[in-house]
Amino acid sequence: MGKSRVLIIGATGNLGHQLAKASLQSSHPTFALVRDSAFSHPHKRQILQTLSDAGATLLEGSIEDESSLVEAMKQVDVVICAVSSKQVLDQKPVIKAIKRAGCIKVIFLCFLVILETLAEILGVFVKQSDIAAFTISAVDDPRTLNKVVYLRPPGNVYSMNELVELWESKIGKKLEKVYVTEEELLKKIKETPFPDNMDMVFIYSAFVKGDQTYFDIEASGGVDGTQLYPHQKYTTISEYLDTLLEEK
Repeated sequence: MGKSRVLIIGATGNLGHQLAKASLQSSHPTFALVRDSAFSHPHKRQILQTLSDAGATLLEGSIEDESSLVEAMKQVDVVICAVSSKQVLDQKPVIKAIKRAGCIKVIFLCFLVILETLAEILGVFVKQSDIAAFTISAVDDPRTLNKVVYLRPPGNVYSMNELVELWESKIGKKLEKVYVTEEELLKKIKETPFPDNMDMVFIYSAFVKGDQTYFDIEASGGVDGTQLYPHQKYTTISEYLDTLLEEK
């Protein structure tokens, strides 16, 4: 059985680009749904050229255009939607298009959260390229069928305070800290129009409510990606911070 054909939606974004590269590196026939306007943007055009040169097939369309979505999906087996957190509600046409296409066996909905606050609740930090590698590993794995793939890599689960303390230990000095209460964060979320408040919504979910780590992963509905793929290397928080020190 050959490798699944993979469609990446959002391939010019940071995470989407990493997903497309990982898909190509794993020898999946890889397709990217691309807006026409992307070709006139220098940075995005360069990314698309690099992906095309590596073997990706570029398909013109967008998540707002259901017809282009359906036509793209008819050519693939797997859809990975990697739009930004501010576009999370814009993914509804993707679900409708999948139903119309009738041939998609796997869908991944991905988004990246920018973290900006301090808390004692534990959150999970994973480098974009590592998220991509784990995601592509799961594409043809029957153990992940109809299940949520969670990533909790050892060495990457920290509270924001622990993260700051680790950074302080590496730079050899204390940083001034500004603490934000739950009430202040909720007030800011309510005052900020959608979708500009989405980053704060995910911050609240992860570092106030603890939605990434407060539960055990039940085998009936989820799997731990780092346990499924113990061979998959990833960057720990400490290693990533060391690279920032090297850049200074």
